[in-house]
Amino acid sequence: MLGALHWAASQLDLPTLADGGYAGSGSGVHTPIKQPSDGRKLHPDNRTYNALLRGLRALGERGFAILTGRWRTLQHITASPRKIGKIVKAALVLTHIEHARTRSR
Repeated sequence: MLGALHWAASQLDLPTLADGGYAGSGSGVHTPIKQPSDGRKLHPDNRTYNALLRGLRALGERGFAILTGRWRTLQHITASPRKIGKIVKAALVLTHIEHARTRSR
């Protein structure tokens, strides 16, 4: 999986926003900056970076939750992220249509 993420970062200029478990994964994988172990607080710039990262990740996580909740088949896909793009795009379009229809009523 990390190979696909590094490929996307280098070939498509598409960075990955990851949680702390991916710290040290390399270029293109953005993770939160850890709190210093000596008890000092993070610099305000680093706290802002972490807050922005959390906010952006939350949007992606929510979108994926909507897609997988609506399209159960996406929970069982084991193909490479590069190969499932068309399936996810189709599910996303159908989800947008469905949500637009339910919001207007």
